[in-house]
Amino acid sequence: MSLPEILIWQALRQRPGGLKFRRQHPSGAYILDFYCMDARLAIEIDGSGHDDSARQCHDAARDAWFAAAEVATLRIAARDVLNDLDAVMTGIVAEAHARLPLHHPAAPGGPPPRDKLGEE
Repeated sequence: MSLPEILIWQALRQRPGGLKFRRQHPSGAYILDFYCMDARLAIEIDGSGHDDSARQCHDAARDAWFAAAEVATLRIAARDVLNDLDAVMTGIVAEAHARLPLHHPAAPGGPPPRDKLGEE
């Protein structure tokens, strides 16, 4: 991992905002830098190699593949991580929270759902 990826991982593994992230998460033919399953959010740290036009086409195709699977991709420039890690983390947490479902399914063995009128 590059230095910006190490810095992000050190922050993400602390479960900011109560969110769990995975690193180097395989998905299809791709490996995501970081992934929050609950928010269906992929985080990619892009170094200067991503400035090349061929690489940008590859990244766009990859992002489209994930979008078709309802996974959003948040691309962050490596220089932004190095310049202001706190701001980057605030943005990641905000984006992940915005993508969380409003309601979570009941836990297995939990109480039965309420009827249509909200009464038990």
